[in-house]
Amino acid sequence: MREIILDTETTGLDHSSGDRIVEIACVELFNRFPTNRSFHAYINPERPMAPDAEKVHGLTDLFLADKPRFAEHVEAFLNFVGDATLVIHNASFDVGFLNAELARTGRELLRFERVVDTLALARRKHPGAPNSLDALCARYGIDNSNRVKHGALLDAELLAEVYIELTEGRQSGLDFEVAGAVDGRSLDVVYRAAPQRAVPLAPLLSVEEREGHAAFIRTLGDKAIWRDYLEPRGALIEAPRREAAMA
Repeated sequence: MREIILDTETTGLDHSSGDRIVEIACVELFNRFPTNRSFHAYINPERPMAPDAEKVHGLTDLFLADKPRFAEHVEAFLNFVGDATLVIHNASFDVGFLNAELARTGRELLRFERVVDTLALARRKHPGAPNSLDALCARYGIDNSNRVKHGALLDAELLAEVYIELTEGRQSGLDFEVAGAVDGRSLDVVYRAAPQRAVPLAPLLSVEEREGHAAFIRTLGDKAIWRDYLEPRGALIEAPRREAAMA
């Protein structure tokens, strides 16, 4: 399953009044593991930066003046995102800005059905608690000491870690090892087999206990559901089945 963690920075808080995106960042996850693939772009918003917004992310009009406009990034952005699920913190804000930009370029708008809002997830999991990105990093022990100001790429990377914690998405053990791939691309992620003991542990049951268990199973009949779930271990359990088949 491919998911894209997405974050934006903007000139202000209201796209309907003309505020624009100045930075987009996307981080790719595959089966809840980072693939080390990302998309990142600074954007000339073609309008002045609001002073309060500049205090938040530190991006100035001078810095953005020579950056490409959104229309010059849109193809690369849409190609990177593809049809993956979008994971966004406070999704209505970012999707509103992205759809305003996509509308200006005549592109199809993003559907909310493909979006996971981590703010909504956090509020359900931690009702009444602070659920900002900083608060969630603190709750899950994620190092955000470099987050002096908001930045879309750093925030997307932090949100990827938060999302994995929120959804408990990493499996603790896997019985195979295979390199991941999406659309024919190799991914820098490997599913590693759970470690195996060189010498199996000695059985905890005595011979008498195992014989007693086999005798009990024998009393349940051939159609007992236990027979479907117990892994045969030697003649003590297998013998009754063979005897029944021969009768």
